[in-house]
Amino acid sequence: MTDDLPLFREYAWDFEQDKFRYDGNGNHILLTGNDALEVWICKALKTERFDYLAYSWQYGIELKPFIGKVMSVQERYSELKRSCTECLMVNPYIKSIDSFTIEQQKNGETAQLTIELTTVYGEMSISV
Repeated sequence: MTDDLPLFREYAWDFEQDKFRYDGNGNHILLTGNDALEVWICKALKTERFDYLAYSWQYGIELKPFIGKVMSVQERYSELKRSCTECLMVNPYIKSIDSFTIEQQKNGETAQLTIELTTVYGEMSISV
């Protein structure tokens, strides 16, 4: 860990129900380190950039330009990788993106994104 950055913290999020998670006393669950970064990464990759005034212009991902655009599979993969990299590398706790895999789901409308990355806390893998 680097001494320049404070411990990364984020409230736990239930992505299936799309709401905060709470402990038995009704208090928000606070995560730290890579667990907190996982929440930040998932939320950033699911938030369209520039759509919400509550977020800075650096937060989120740009996917709207892909809608309706005819591209080869290689072009689509390359552009999606670039867009994801731009989205994630604004976070100073993320040092590098080491591996990036996209698998199209059977319905053809969604994709599973798996990213291997290195943070100030070590290596981690995340699927969105």
